[in-house]
Amino acid sequence: MTSTERTDVLVVGSGFGGAIAAYHLAAGGAKVVVLERGPWLQSKDFDHDFKLGSSYTRAFDFVVGDGMSILGGNCVGGGSVVYFAAMPRAPRYVFERHGSIGRRMWPSAVSRDTLNPWYDRVEESIPIHQQDWNDVSYAGGLWAAACNHAGRTANPVPVAIDTTKCTNCNWMMAGCRFDAKQSLLFTYLPAALAHGAEIRPLHEVQKISRTDDGGYRVHYDHIDAEDYRIRHGSGTIDAKVIVLAAGAGATPVILQRSEATLGEMPRAVGRYFSGNGERLNTAILNEDKVRDVLGLERGDGLAYEANQIGKGPVVASWDKLDGSLPEYSRFSLEQLYFPPGLGTILAQVPGHPGVSWFGKDKKEILKRWRSWLIIFQMTEDDNEGVFGAPPAHGNADRLSQQMLGVGPLKYDPTPNTLRGWAEADAEVKDILERDGLAEVAAWTNDVVGAYTVHPLASCRIGDDPATSALDDRNELRGHPGIFVTDGASVPGALNVNPAMTIAALAERAVPGIVEAARMRGVEVTYGAPAPDGAVSGRRGVLPLVPALLRH
Repeated sequence: MTSTERTDVLVVGSGFGGAIAAYHLAAGGAKVVVLERGPWLQSKDFDHDFKLGSSYTRAFDFVVGDGMSILGGNCVGGGSVVYFAAMPRAPRYVFERHGSIGRRMWPSAVSRDTLNPWYDRVEESIPIHQQDWNDVSYAGGLWAAACNHAGRTANPVPVAIDTTKCTNCNWMMAGCRFDAKQSLLFTYLPAALAHGAEIRPLHEVQKISRTDDGGYRVHYDHIDAEDYRIRHGSGTIDAKVIVLAAGAGATPVILQRSEATLGEMPRAVGRYFSGNGERLNTAILNEDKVRDVLGLERGDGLAYEANQIGKGPVVASWDKLDGSLPEYSRFSLEQLYFPPGLGTILAQVPGHPGVSWFGKDKKEILKRWRSWLIIFQMTEDDNEGVFGAPPAHGNADRLSQQMLGVGPLKYDPTPNTLRGWAEADAEVKDILERDGLAEVAAWTNDVVGAYTVHPLASCRIGDDPATSALDDRNELRGHPGIFVTDGASVPGALNVNPAMTIAALAERAVPGIVEAARMRGVEVTYGAPAPDGAVSGRRGVLPLVPALLRH
């Protein structure tokens, strides 16, 4: 490929932000090319093991930063292939948050009310099932019973899962070989392909430059299918409009590396990163107490020992999703199945001083793996993450053949963030350590830092150019025709799983992207139905479209 290759719209990344933009623009008549850094995996490729080269290592990107590590998707379909398919909408109060800037961080045009029609549009395009108690796994039921015992409430979680196909195999993080998870591989992406979009896996975008005719040139490397450290040449594609959706850990790095060829970037590019305030706690359950305190038995002589039975998040406690509480005191607690491998390595020993990745005490709790219950906390943070100078290639310096790298993110939690973590930790302990039911330990500590599976806000939307890289239409300030539609655009922590909100904001951004393309001579229209042809969601958002256009 040479620089003479041209397309109307170049989309970087095929997760929620990229797939949604690619579908609508292709359906509207634009020539669309999607460049995806990772491989293109299908149902038959999703392995149930942790071997090098399995879907577990091929589809993930685990980047270690200074104070924060990011686990994300690295495949066609992005995070939708490796997430747990939990799809709640963000609480109303989230859009009024002030965070670290002391005033409303979200654009004035975006609220829960104005975003609801776009949520509806997503829900029409990605089948979402509101689970009930008949869908709940044993682990989820135990969490619900513990919440009830402690005077808290618990709720089944809405998910993008076809429950008629789900086998409760617990391998949701490595894709779904039974096609139960309604990832983008079954919704927006095949619809984009049907309208002529091209998807090119193993293409890692490095930077963007300008062309003489006012367009953009995207520079990429070909990545080896087996060893992601190996590059097989490079290429360029010219486009009139660029949609960046490489993820909140990679999109700002691409823009930082592009500054020499594009010109000065907004100050907020690579700043205000949020890990969605996330924390993981492991409870080591006392099997006798499970039977005596909660009155639970599986009917085969076992009280619990059930961590291999179930699926991803099925039950959450939302008692603290209360807008009347002070900021940094609001959070959700979600039962989460985290598989062996990462789970067993990163979990810490309750009561152990310092880091306990290994040693006698760690061996003892590993013997009781089936008595673990993992609780996922999503709190409010201060958007304190900052990206340093970009690495020579990609978003990280690769340490291994697949998956593992070291990136330029520095995250130093503020007292506000630490207070939020502490309050969530205390709530989990009060629920699960009550009456000796379990011992609880957080994964995060001063030595190893924090972890997030939902990176956000590194190129966020907003009204203030000083604190937001994008305007309220997701267009990069000072660089017309470049849009960011992934989790990087979300202004801050949401207290719940963010996929639904990322998707809704991407849907909302499409009319502005279509307008930008039309202004650059692309014959494209807006108004495609949902990928399956449904139109009620389209009717719901059409009255909102004029407000998203500049003219």
